[in-house]
Amino acid sequence: MTARQCPIDDFLPARVAAGGDTPWIPMSAEKSWKPLRFLAGGRGFVELLRMAPGAIMPLHRHTGEIHAYNLAGTRTLCTGEVIGPGDYVYEPPGNTDWWRVTGDAEMTALVVVIGAVEFLGPGGVVTSRADAHSQRHAYEAWCAESGLPVLDLAE
Repeated sequence: MTARQCPIDDFLPARVAAGGDTPWIPMSAEKSWKPLRFLAGGRGFVELLRMAPGAIMPLHRHTGEIHAYNLAGTRTLCTGEVIGPGDYVYEPPGNTDWWRVTGDAEMTALVVVIGAVEFLGPGGVVTSRADAHSQRHAYEAWCAESGLPVLDLAE
């Protein structure tokens, strides 16, 4: 079998989101994200996250697991661990943390979020939440505002 052939009985078409097809969506002057996939049933989402040097990811809690692979730049976790290009971080459900982009380079990470990310204020009060539904809504709103087509990024 050549690299171009797929066994017909097992073939499921791949869903490709070309890098240039989805926009970077600004969340602030220091932070933007690029949606790659919204998981079925609101299970989670996959994104590229980009943050400027010195930017802080504020205190937050994960309702499900997080997988993050640093593509560029460096960030330092609240535990003091330094995460650089090529480093992978797994965060279990219930993990609460914050981190900062360190060094002079922009940080870019591939992030798989299962469940939601709950941002916390004083006393552990949830101030905002990012999940498959909120991220998809933000993506569709950005596309409408920017005159861009909404791609089918659903599983």
